[in-house]
Parts: sequence; C-alpha cells; structure tokens
Amino acid sequence: MCLAIPAKITELLESDRATANVGGVNHDISLSLVENVAVGDYVIVHVGFALSKIDPEEAAKTLALFDEYHAAGARAIADKAAEGDA
Repeated sequence: MCLAIPAKITELLESDRATANVGGVNHDISLSLVENVAVGDYVIVHVGFALSKIDPEEAAKTLALFDEYHAAGARAIADKAAEGDA
C-alpha cells in the first residue's frame, strides 16, 4: 500500500530540499516536483518527494483521519489482548 501524507514545511534547504514535519517527526524531502513552496506551507509527500501543495484546512482534515485510524488500530490491538487474557 502506498500513502501520500500531508507534511508541513519547517525549513527550506539547498538543492530543492526541505525539512517537513509529519506527526512531530522531521523528514528531509525533495521539492523538485513542486514550485513556490515556503516555510509553513503544507505539501503532500510520497516516498520523500513533495507532490503538490495542499490547503492547510485539507491537511488538517487528512491528518485527523490518520489520527482516527491509528486510534482505532490501537483499540483493536488492546481488545485482542484483552480477549487473550480472558
């Protein structure tokens, strides 16, 4: 499965590279496929490449869905563990 996820640009680097924050973790990404990116912009990142800029509200909605997905997975693991203990 391939995912492209929203990331916030926190620093512009040399050679079309940038630091992007995803869920509190910084990643070095390429901006070679996207123009006019500034610090504070959100971009969609796939395998280390920014594919496009994204509206901050849309990025927030997508990140909230990822949080919901992770929480559901954690609940499912806890429920399975509880079943095993019973």
